[in-house]
Amino acid sequence: MTVDNDTLDEAVTAALEEVAPDVDVSSLDPHRNLRDQVELDSVDFLNFVTALERRLDLRIPEGDYPKLSSLEGCRRYLAA
Repeated sequence: MTVDNDTLDEAVTAALEEVAPDVDVSSLDPHRNLRDQVELDSVDFLNFVTALERRLDLRIPEGDYPKLSSLEGCRRYLAA
C-alpha cells in the first residue's frame, strides 16, 4: 500500500494528538525525539504506535519502534 506524505503527516499528527491532546504538534521539531519534547511515557508511546497502526491499517514490529522516535523518523519509516 502506497500512502502519500500528506496522509502520513495527518495520521502521525492525529495519533500524537490522541495520546497527547494538549500538544501543539506544529511547534515540535520534526528531527528531535518526541519523548524529549512531549511528556510521553512508555505506555503513551505504545498507544501512539497502536494509533498509527490503526489509522494506516498496518502492523509495526516492536523492533521498529525506535524508528518512530521523531516526527521525521515516523515519516521516513512509514513512507518506506
